[in-house]
Formats: sequence, structure tokens, C-alpha cells
Amino acid sequence: MLRVVLVIMIGVGVACAPSGPSDAPENGTSVRIPVTALTLDELRSATYEGIFDYPATLIDGRYEGEPFVEGGVSAPAAGLVEDFLLTGDLDGDGREEAVVLLWENSGGSGTRDYLAAMGRGDGGIENLGTILIGDRVQVRSASLVGDAIELELVEAGPEDAACCPTQKTTKTWGLGPEGLTMTASQVTGPLSLADLQGPEWVLREFGMNEPVPEGVEITFMFDGDKVTGSGGCNRYFGAVTGDVPGEVAFGPMGSTQMACPDPAGALEHRYLTTLGNTTRYQFLAGNLVLTGTTGEQTMTLIFTPREPGMSGS
Repeated sequence: MLRVVLVIMIGVGVACAPSGPSDAPENGTSVRIPVTALTLDELRSATYEGIFDYPATLIDGRYEGEPFVEGGVSAPAAGLVEDFLLTGDLDGDGREEAVVLLWENSGGSGTRDYLAAMGRGDGGIENLGTILIGDRVQVRSASLVGDAIELELVEAGPEDAACCPTQKTTKTWGLGPEGLTMTASQVTGPLSLADLQGPEWVLREFGMNEPVPEGVEITFMFDGDKVTGSGGCNRYFGAVTGDVPGEVAFGPMGSTQMACPDPAGALEHRYLTTLGNTTRYQFLAGNLVLTGTTGEQTMTLIFTPREPGMSGS
């Protein structure tokens, strides 16, 4: 059985790869040549094929091409989704490959997602295969099952607008001589609030670029039609509803009444206010994203599932 590694946190190191092929010196003694696993820094500066009709080399995790029209603003762009990384021996050669998720947007309303398998060859990092997953798909979870890559996705169903997918699917891909190939696809039902239940979700960011300060932990858990958690100081609880896939509403929240010095107090107030105005949920590389609006301001909360074995504060 292939060892499975799923990384849902930026900057987590890749597990060590097994040793590579051996060389046989003149005396006949077999010597193992170690093959180091690909690092995140290497993947953020690697060259990827299959996204455009030419190879694209990332710089600091991102590629930006020349404008389509001289002097224009629309240009090809792509980048690495850094919350996603799978590692394992996909092709049975005794070396560990890395599977990454890439996004591409060339000025339109859609963002296409790609899987890419990367390995370390004699000439350096090799792009072993790249394949399109879809337009504006959501990745709920990812794993390696045997030698197959398995993703649980949310994508547009027959009645869905491209902007608002609600159909859950499970798809698998394998790595062969021709690159990545889809081997199975199964529709598993419509998205619902039940898909948020199970893990304890830990707030990681207010928006895309504002991480929660160290020492403050904000959490919540879904339990049927109720939600409970920690606001960073007080415990809170309340009702949650969401009959339409992708839509959610939180009822009035109750909480304990401990005095909370800043920054925990201010963050707790901000969090509970944002939670109370949340209207939609979606998945991003295994993370949960809640969004809502107050007036003309869009507010976003990004949560990661608590890793097994981690204890709460």
C-alpha cells in the first residue's frame, strides 16, 4: 500500500523519499544513491507544461505572461496552490513524486485548476504530467489510494451556473508513460451542510492575506443544526441553517461572558460579527471558506480542519 501524505498547511515540509536506484562499483558492492524529496521552494520555481501551449516557469509560485494585446491588461497567469501537496511513489520506480494543484486565469471570469505530477530526474525536476480538473471546481479533500490520486470535488452540475457549483464528485487519476489520466469519476450527491460536519475547523485567516495572530485560536464545529466553538476567549453557540447548497445562515449567538483583553477580545468581536453575516460556504484545497457581506464590504473567514491528534486550546 502506498504511503499517503496530505498537506493542508502552507510551508509544511515534504516527507523524505525512499532511496533511488543503486550503482554497482567495480568490486560488486551495491551502493544506494539517496534521492531527496521535492521541496516546496523547488515546486514554487519549477516549470510546468500542459497549462498553456508552451512551458510556464513559476517565479515565487506564480507565472505572468505577456499581455495578449500590446498595451493591454489581460495576460496569461498561473500559480501554485500552496495549501495542497501530495507525495508518494506513483509509478513504482522507488522514487517519491509530488502532486500539486495549479490555477490558471487568462483574464476571463473563470479560473481553471490543474493537477501536476512532479519528480526528480537525472536532469533535475521533471513535470511528469499535467491535467485539467475543471473550471471553478472546489477541492474538498485529496489523498493517494494505492497508486491513484483521489480528489473529492464540488463542480457545476447540469443545472448549476458556472459560478456556483453544487455537485459533489469523486475522481481518480493515475500516472503512466503518457502522463496523468483520469481512471474513475463518480457523482456522490449535492453539497449540503452535512459536508461541514466532522472535523473541528480552526480559523486560519481573516480574508486571503490576514492570518490569525499566534496565541489566538478561534474554532467552530457543526453538529446538526447547531454550531459551537471558541471565539478566542469565550465559548459560543448558536443555530445554523442552509437548505440551499452552498448557502448558510447563523442564528443569534450566545456565549460565555469572560473578560477578554486585546487582541483576543477585538478578534473575537470581529469574528462573531463576521460569522453572523455569513451567507455562503465553499472549499479551497481542503480548507473551508465562509463569506458574507456588510453593506458593500465582503468578509471572508478561512478555516483549516484540525489535524488528527492535535488538541484544542
